[in-house]
Amino acid sequence: MTDGEAVKAVGFQEGRKGVAWWLGVLAMNLCVPPLMVLETVIAIVVAPVLLVIWRLATHWSLGKIMRHFVYLYGKVWLWTISGFVGLECVRLGRERFAGPCVIVVNHWSFFDMFVLAALPVFDVIIYLRSWPFKLAWYAPFMRLAEYQDIESQHWGDLEQNTRRFVDKGLSILVFPQGHRSRDGRLGRFYSGAFKLAIQNRIPILPVCISGTDRLLPPGRRWLAPAQVRIECLDLIEPDAFQGELGHIELRKHVKRLMEACLARS
Repeated sequence: MTDGEAVKAVGFQEGRKGVAWWLGVLAMNLCVPPLMVLETVIAIVVAPVLLVIWRLATHWSLGKIMRHFVYLYGKVWLWTISGFVGLECVRLGRERFAGPCVIVVNHWSFFDMFVLAALPVFDVIIYLRSWPFKLAWYAPFMRLAEYQDIESQHWGDLEQNTRRFVDKGLSILVFPQGHRSRDGRLGRFYSGAFKLAIQNRIPILPVCISGTDRLLPPGRRWLAPAQVRIECLDLIEPDAFQGELGHIELRKHVKRLMEACLARS
């Protein structure tokens, strides 16, 4: 896919919340959660066998194999909800992900993690808060994938790990809000991602997700059909944001760009 192209998946198109919409809600909640539980159980059971097969076939590292598994698992989730969720992908050209970068993504919903399977790359290290690592059915896979628990690490350790990933040619992905928005607005951005970009002299790649707050917002226990959009912005080089307060200016600049993009969605 080239820049400027938008690919819209076949699926639900949002409209007025009439009888048909509520029937869609009912059907979605009867079908999707059981399928997702089944897919998760199957993934856990077959993962050890697939790990051996992937290792023999690709000679990849354990971390890369597990990141591929997580990506494919997300693809299955996207397929599962595709009858109820339209997915529009804008400017997701692979060339944007050609070198190491810090991918920053806004955070509306639990489903944001799975929407990231629409990205054209899988070998990315995701930085997360502690709570997903407390889910017994996900934690072992996340740790094997080398995803980083940013709340349980000292900053110095996180800097060293980031340098190690960048030296291997890997990108990192961060939700700079730190948690899901509760009011539908882009919340405060923390500075960590922007400090790491400047320290490692790698660009920021903003990715804007909209619509997942209607699919499953924080605090609601049922799913709703929605139209989800994921859009990549231009790479932002950190060289122009130097000095003691450079990371703050970079953070503000990226947030303004993402706010403008989300306002258009």
